[in-house]
This record gives sequence, structure tokens and C-alpha cells, in this order.
Amino acid sequence: MTDWDAATYDRVAAPQEGWGVGVIDRLELSGDETVLDAGCGSGRLTRHLVGRLPDGRVIGVDAAPSMIEKAREQLGDEVELLNANLLDLELSEQVDAVFSNAAFHWILEHDRLFDRLHALLRPGGRLEAQCGGQGNVAELENALLAMEGDERFAPYLRTVPPAWYFASVGDTEARLERTGFGSVRCWLEETPVTPPEPRDFVVASGLSVHFEHLPDELHAPFVTALLDSMPRPLTLQYVRLNISARRI
Repeated sequence: MTDWDAATYDRVAAPQEGWGVGVIDRLELSGDETVLDAGCGSGRLTRHLVGRLPDGRVIGVDAAPSMIEKAREQLGDEVELLNANLLDLELSEQVDAVFSNAAFHWILEHDRLFDRLHALLRPGGRLEAQCGGQGNVAELENALLAMEGDERFAPYLRTVPPAWYFASVGDTEARLERTGFGSVRCWLEETPVTPPEPRDFVVASGLSVHFEHLPDELHAPFVTALLDSMPRPLTLQYVRLNISARRI
């Protein structure tokens, strides 16, 4: 399991928070539901869910230990927080809704993911999510691929497995329907981001897997070389895959 720099991510994740609030709005909550925050990260969006559920319950789950620690620091006892892999998650009872933002693209096995979420939802329960979709941060992907030609990093990067999976609308809709979801609607949304702290933003939101394979002394030179190969000011062309479905 790749861990994250949760403190830095929490500081620079304003774009992700902005996207996620819009996804929460799609849930149309009454205030007494039990909602699973699937990939809760540092808790920035979990806090918004708590505010929408004065008589309800929020369960936050993340596979990164540092993210759960940061979320617990911010949320205290208001939320049940679990350090767990979504693919293996078991809960004592089914939830009314699943919310997720900027998490699903870090999971490569979407068939398994949707099977698990379907099992965790009560019949009629809602899934509202957003993650990286087909074409997401293509300029960053191309720059990372080019780094494999740099002799300083090449011996290490050739062993790096796929870091993310940016699914298409058609594939996602088909997977959800096969799993047993109905009222399925998926769509892409382009949202360019020009981060005010480009170095910290890129490191905190996407390079953890690469750092796992590089010696510590090459982390800083790797980020410098990566950013030097990209236009300035750095603008990342995010393509968000929106997912809306209901368990039949």
C-alpha cells in the first residue's frame, strides 16, 4: 500500500474539495442517512458530509494510514474512520449512500470495486462519485513517460506498475450495470487547474507511487526534472469522470 503525505495534500487540495462539494450536492440528503465516504483522504470533504447529516452517520474509509490519521485529527469522534482497502471493505450494516471523490482512479480493479460497493449499499441506495476519467492529466502522464528516458531515473521507473486507471464513460456504465446498479449515468467534465504551489501540488496529489521506487536522494531531482519539462505556469487539464447510480 502506497502511503501519502497527508498534511501537504490537505493543504493543497482546494480543487479536489471544490469538485467534491458538487458531488455531495447530488446526493440530496435528508439529514438522517448513513453515508460511506469511500476514499475519505484527509477529511476535508468528510467534514462537509457531517454538516449535511445532523441526525445521520458518516463512515470514512481510506487505505492510506496517514490520511486516516489526518482525518481523525480534524474530525475527532464525529466520524467512524477506517484504515482499509475498499476492495476488501466489510461493514456491520449496509449504508444509504456511497460518496467518493478523487479516489476511484487509484484502484485498478473497477469490476471488484463496484461489486464491493454494491454489496455495501442497501437496496435503493445511491452511489455518487467523481474520479479521474479518460484523458485526465494527459500532460502529466506524458511528462512522466518521458522521465523514463532520463538515465538518472530510468533504472527505477521501468519497474513502476500503473499508478492509476482513468476509465471511460462507456466502460464504467457497462461495469455498473453488470454489477446490478440501475439509473446509471456517467459523464466527463473538464476542469483545468493552475496550482499556486505547483511542486507541492504535484508531489502530494500524484507521485507517491513513483517515489516508492526511487531512492530518497532522487525524489527532489525527479520532481525538478518533471516540472522543468512542462509548460509554466503549470496548468493540469483534469478530466473528471462523474458517476451516478442506484442499487436496484
